Amino acid sequence: MSDSGRFSSVDYEIHGSVQGVFFRQYTLDKAQSTGVVGWVMNTEAGTVKGTFQGTKFQVDEMKHFVSKVGSPMSQITRAVFTNERELVQKDYERFSVSGGDW
Repeated sequence: MSDSGRFSSVDYEIHGSVQGVFFRQYTLDKAQSTGVVGWVMNTEAGTVKGTFQGTKFQVDEMKHFVSKVGSPMSQITRAVFTNERELVQKDYERFSVSGGDW
């Protein structure tokens, strides 16, 4: 089975000590090295949320990163993945860090 011409997309929200510990920057760096597109931002609730899009392999790699690795000073307590779907075309051209500096 090939990923050719097909992309995966997933929305995520990460709970724990994930703000003020460079979680978004590490996520950006990992996303750029992995080749996924999408975004990441802090929320008022103290979580980090966003969207990943890429091949299934790339998206799975990022899901592992944000749920198990994160930044060196982060403490991830829960990762919620929603809206998983297959795409023919990606919705984003690059990966970005959005506002929300709470």
